[in-house]
Amino acid sequence: MVRALLLFFFFLFLARAVWRLLEGVVRGAAGGAASGSRRPGTSPAVKMTPCPICGTYVVPGRAITGVSQGRPADFCSETCRAKAVA
Repeated sequence: MVRALLLFFFFLFLARAVWRLLEGVVRGAAGGAASGSRRPGTSPAVKMTPCPICGTYVVPGRAITGVSQGRPADFCSETCRAKAVA
């Protein structure tokens, strides 16, 4: 009885894995990302900018802003911003 129950759950898991694989292949072949089928709750893509001091890419909304060479810039840390000011 226990063996039959374990086999049932194993085949259920296997069938679900195969179904998800096929669904992903079909979505990828149809251009799922281009057709607006994003998962709910995910944020849209954001263009990251490089820190002018060390080159680390930062998200503009979370970056430390300052001025570098007379222009506004996004820095990755207070250390990089202090180096730009000095």
